[in-house]
Amino acid sequence: MQFKQSQALFTQAQKHLVGGVNSPVRAFQSVGGTPIFIKKGLGSKIYDADGNEYVDFVQAYGPLILGHGNDYVCQQVSHSLLDGFAFGATNEKEIQLAEIICRAFHLDKIRFVNSGTEAVLSAVRLARAFTGKNKIIKFAGCYHGHDDALLVSAGSGLATFSLPGSKGVPQDAVKNTLIAHYNDLASVEKLVEQHKDIAAILIEPIAGNMGVVLPETSFIQGLQKIAQEHQILIIVDEVMTGFRSKFGGAQDLIHLKADITTFGKIIGGGFPVGAYGARAEIMQMVAPLGGMYQAGTLSGNPVSMSAGIATLSELARENPYAKFSAQGEFLENAFLTSAKKYHVPLQVNRFGSMLTPFFCAEPVTNFESAQKADTEKFKVFFWAMMEQGIFLPPSQFEAWFLSSVMDEEDMQKTAKAIDYALAQVAKMQGTNHDNA
Repeated sequence: MQFKQSQALFTQAQKHLVGGVNSPVRAFQSVGGTPIFIKKGLGSKIYDADGNEYVDFVQAYGPLILGHGNDYVCQQVSHSLLDGFAFGATNEKEIQLAEIICRAFHLDKIRFVNSGTEAVLSAVRLARAFTGKNKIIKFAGCYHGHDDALLVSAGSGLATFSLPGSKGVPQDAVKNTLIAHYNDLASVEKLVEQHKDIAAILIEPIAGNMGVVLPETSFIQGLQKIAQEHQILIIVDEVMTGFRSKFGGAQDLIHLKADITTFGKIIGGGFPVGAYGARAEIMQMVAPLGGMYQAGTLSGNPVSMSAGIATLSELARENPYAKFSAQGEFLENAFLTSAKKYHVPLQVNRFGSMLTPFFCAEPVTNFESAQKADTEKFKVFFWAMMEQGIFLPPSQFEAWFLSSVMDEEDMQKTAKAIDYALAQVAKMQGTNHDNA
């Protein structure tokens, strides 16, 4: 497999793009080598500048749940483009998409914004406005966007680069952000005992930015009880998980009742969009009805709204969730079978259409255990998978995503690639093939 065009483009990109990329993980620093440049996507596949074909398990980090270039979505977006790119005024499509999302998530009202980051920072502001309190609790390893107040003990890219936070974030910006540990109720209880000014607990229902990590039932039940007893709102960040495990939220499946829910690009089919929503009592605080100010010229953009309506309508029609579960189970079994054969320590966490293999011997239940994963083994695994035509997130600490267009051929190709890649990891760690 050749990467000459990607290498040339990367050299060119570094002249005017910071690090040659527009998002840190794309730089491939955690896996080494030159990042590939994507030319097009179609169905379950992407194609790089050198013409190499890959089964795509990145899916733009989640929102392309229908795969690349869905005919119906493309048709609806094309029609919308002819009507206008942006208006700076309200359009009917905002109403239509709001109705779909509110029904799916049992919400009274939502406000559209332009990204998941914007949705979460707005939700935090709303929680503070509604409760009159200042502090929030977030969990180590959970990433909620690059807002100053939330860029502390985050996962994903920060975990990849082993950074505890970000330069340029003043201490005052994070003084009201309290850090608890995922699946550790005692850490939450301790913070609540120490601070009486907590407005909200911010949580990913299924953690995805330290790799996929599932919450324990007792942890979720305990959070709900603490929040009710202390009049603390629960903000559920469904930017990554929304519509990924059911036509609605992961919160329903784990029995977590959100006070405020945030959404990301999946509600726009991959176009720039986000949203936050809640019951009417809370959303009444948002301007122009209330004193919590938040605005955006491109919020409710007609093209993004059209893409979202088309994507969610098609998703409801396809109802691929049973298929996702079966494919996730198939891939998990492929991982575990090959890992056993080659004596490679491996854990596989999955939920709905998301999964992550961790190169470690012990179960991964929080950020601390995720960090024990062997990133050197992941590097070998990543490039071996690339060699076999499988495109993965270039970080141990990211989720893989399925799309509804992935078929049996894609699954079989991926399983064979997993077996090949784990054999390369075994060579690297010096273990032998199990012939038994």
